[in-house]
Amino acid sequence: MRVLVIGAGATGGLFGVRLAQAGRDVTFLVRPKRAEVLRQRGLRVHGAGQDLTIQPKLLVTGEITETYDVILVSVKASGLEQAIEDFAPAVGPDTLIMPFLNGMRHMEALDKQFGADRVLGGVVRVQTTVDDNGDILRVGELEDMSYGARAGTAPARLDEVHKTLSGAGFPAELSEHIDADMWAKWVFIASLGGANGLLRGTVGEIVAAGGARFAADLVDECAAVAAKAGYPLPQAVHEALRARSTAQGSPAATSMYRDLSNGYPTESEHILGDLVDRARQLGVPTPVLELAAVSMRVYENKLAAQ
Repeated sequence: MRVLVIGAGATGGLFGVRLAQAGRDVTFLVRPKRAEVLRQRGLRVHGAGQDLTIQPKLLVTGEITETYDVILVSVKASGLEQAIEDFAPAVGPDTLIMPFLNGMRHMEALDKQFGADRVLGGVVRVQTTVDDNGDILRVGELEDMSYGARAGTAPARLDEVHKTLSGAGFPAELSEHIDADMWAKWVFIASLGGANGLLRGTVGEIVAAGGARFAADLVDECAAVAAKAGYPLPQAVHEALRARSTAQGSPAATSMYRDLSNGYPTESEHILGDLVDRARQLGVPTPVLELAAVSMRVYENKLAAQ
């Protein structure tokens, strides 16, 4: 199958490199400036014991002339609308689209544009960022992927997709409960990232300042929203998340907090704001989550006013 990766950033770039190294037919859709960097340096992955470089197949936005079998979408939430416009010409009658954004709001936008039967559910876990040279830096060894048909959909060629993504140097799972998987990751990202953003610190720093109770309450609130939406976390997962969010000395922080710390725009509205909206619709009280969302909005408003 021919794979089109939208962008060549910390997530899409990493998995695209893995697939290309495994001999898959992978093309990256990038902006002209990113294309220039990649043509000069190659697409590089380094850190956590690895140092890899490939000369990627590139396609510059606005130059799509053919369709692809699978499109991997891992852009920031703020870039999704433009990304949809950019890759739409690559979507043919049998194309499947696999997004790896956090939260759930993006699924509605993709379903509306392309139809739910061609949009798979997807979850990735990685510890990467893009460094000052435009290379992908691994800050940890975690990298895995799961995907599958969402409830009420019956996409064709799913087994072919799984065969293409399997055996490429990272765990790839065809999940039978991808909706629950996406909600579980949303709870994780919202609770941990919400605490990082609200209290402006890593887990260890929050705990050292006496904030463990707030972090635990945030986990419980996010999990309650998921449960009311029909996707309760297993008790063991809930307890593990609580423990991780209150671990003494832990350096844990989400990419949202890294963006905040560096003065960049964040995905807080997509992750926190949307969860607050759904909590209100479902009648679930989320006072700490709402406070976290407001705190991040203050930051984003100040950033926009600069």
